[in-house]
Amino acid sequence: MGDNKGGKKITILGAGNVGATIAYTFAVAGTCSDIVLIDINKEKAKGEAMDIRQGVSFSHNIEVFDGTYDDAAGSDIIVVTLGLARKPGQTRLDLAQANVNIIKDVMPQIAKAAPDAIYVVVSNPVDIITYTILKCTDLSPNQVIGSGTALDTSRLRSSIADHVGLSPNSIHAYVFGEHGDTSMIPWSITNIAGISMEEYCAAQEHRDINEDEIIEEVRKAGGEVIKRKGATFYAIALTVNKICDNILRDSNNIMTVSTLIKDRYGINDVCLSLPAVIGANGIERNVDPTLTETEIKKLQASADALKNVISQLEF
Repeated sequence: MGDNKGGKKITILGAGNVGATIAYTFAVAGTCSDIVLIDINKEKAKGEAMDIRQGVSFSHNIEVFDGTYDDAAGSDIIVVTLGLARKPGQTRLDLAQANVNIIKDVMPQIAKAAPDAIYVVVSNPVDIITYTILKCTDLSPNQVIGSGTALDTSRLRSSIADHVGLSPNSIHAYVFGEHGDTSMIPWSITNIAGISMEEYCAAQEHRDINEDEIIEEVRKAGGEVIKRKGATFYAIALTVNKICDNILRDSNNIMTVSTLIKDRYGINDVCLSLPAVIGANGIERNVDPTLTETEIKKLQASADALKNVISQLEF
């Protein structure tokens, strides 16, 4: 294994489409100095590591290895992509018990090898898996971050950007709640340059945004891609790269990610996405914008849907 002298090491659990694409994205972006790929299929992990390693002379110098659970030791970040992927027509929650079982088996061993790493969880259903990892290890809540609605938020900004003819970077909008069918958009805090959506559309003579259409589009985005190409991996890889970059640079950037919720909007003991400040310690602190009563009810309904699933699972 590469001796990590002052560099930054990220271990990726799972070398399938998502894990391998995340590794490739790290290599292209120069996010870290060392990448370890771990998969139950050792040949696949080795092949992916070799393929990336062979191209790095044209990119950033980065060490890419395959390894075993023990090789996770000394990682700054562990990216968790373990488990079965969603098939066409399957909901994220259909996957729940099978992936919970895999996590319960593997994560205690990984947490023992890398107790101080920040864990970025990608496996679906991501809110349930993030919760499972906290349940089956001694990791602290600030250390375990589900990618959650970070990607949905990106999808939402793209949708609104298309509608108003601006760059998605100029759209301040978020998706909160479950990464799935009960996610919600807090329209009351959605704005462009500090101007509410409604006001902006009126001033710029855009037609009003159809809020129901947009949330449907955001919820179905992943499924639509799976239907056409069988899997989603580029957008999630860019999302995970952004989260990891914020951790390694101690950026204190606000992202909507899935974390253990304690006393926020009347919600407790569930993982779902709300804004959090991301830095070197993982979740540095939470941000709770003022929401309307209707929005809070939608968020609570999302929490209840997740709790309902949790109650049916064996941890």
